[in-house]
Amino acid sequence: HLATSLPLPSERDHLRPRIDMIAFMIDIKSKYSLKNVEASLAYVDARFFLGKVCFLVTGVGRVNYCSVEMNAIWKLGEVYCSPVLFCELELEGVRVATAQRLLRILQICAGHVPGFSALYFNTLMRSFAN
Repeated sequence: HLATSLPLPSERDHLRPRIDMIAFMIDIKSKYSLKNVEASLAYVDARFFLGKVCFLVTGVGRVNYCSVEMNAIWKLGEVYCSPVLFCELELEGVRVATAQRLLRILQICAGHVPGFSALYFNTLMRSFAN
């Protein structure tokens, strides 16, 4: 399910499926994209920041066209203890690999991977970043 911003409309709450993960997409070429994500974060229950939120940054292959500071994106991940994934959606191989990573993260968030909890994401992502 996709939403362009939060909060979600309440009129269909009773029909809405369980939310296992929220992936915030940030287009590195659009300051509006970052501002929209920052505004939406206020509507997310604090419990989701315990391993059920990630930030997906697109457009990273076009560094010359960046409108968003990389420090602002890294700070979001740090402040909200959530992984930050970078990708270029225009390249099929990268798009497929990113989709597979997101699917694996979603499987963990939904509790479908025995012995692994979404609470470990922050630690796992930091060890890969270092």
